[in-house]
Amino acid sequence: MRYFIHLAYNGTRFHGWQIQPNATSVQENLNKAFSVLLQSDINLTGAGRTDTGVHAREMYAHFDFEASFDIPNLVHKLNSFLSKDIVIYDIILVDDDAHSRFDATKRTYEYHIHQFKNPFLDELSWYYHQPLDVELMNQASQLLFNYTDFECFSKVNTDVNTFDCTIFEAYWTRGEAKQENDHLVFTISANRFLRNMVRSIVGTLINVGLHKITLNDLTKIIESKSREKAGFSVPAHGLYLTKIEYDYINP
Repeated sequence: MRYFIHLAYNGTRFHGWQIQPNATSVQENLNKAFSVLLQSDINLTGAGRTDTGVHAREMYAHFDFEASFDIPNLVHKLNSFLSKDIVIYDIILVDDDAHSRFDATKRTYEYHIHQFKNPFLDELSWYYHQPLDVELMNQASQLLFNYTDFECFSKVNTDVNTFDCTIFEAYWTRGEAKQENDHLVFTISANRFLRNMVRSIVGTLINVGLHKITLNDLTKIIESKSREKAGFSVPAHGLYLTKIEYDYINP
């Protein structure tokens, strides 16, 4: 039988989702917890790979197990066993051919920036104090809908068959309350993302907001397919995977 896990994690102390030698990963921690509690060798498959320091407010993974179990009881035990950085929301029985990665139809990320120094946000949002033209950055975000090939925002030497992505949403918001007015959030949704894509897009849009590049420059950057011409990659700790959607799982 195949099960989906609905979870979230603070990525600060993890070297990303995927297991890797001599580094602490989310996948490794979850494999250990499930294996101990189910008394079987469990290997999870994640919906995607977040990089070192990136957070996930919503993440899915799946595993196979040939015996039934009390789901609420296992969720309770997992949350007691796992570190404070990871929470399990639910475990869902799905069809045997369901796949947490390949069946996802839409993924959403947010990038958080605070523009007034706040020590309580140090590892959860990027502090960037330079004034930004958010209206122009939103105009630039709309240009992304004109393209599907985003090789210029992809990490180089990545192992992918295509750089094509369909973007559904891309916009900036600023907190409306006075105490939140220094808080900027970039939201972007697509059917898939390339490695480092969101952080590269944000860095490029910030260059637009600083008036370092124009909207026409952004168009040329995307059409060039050159990572060297795109903007810098913003720090990982401001990035959140916030939603993953499937046709057969209710939100």
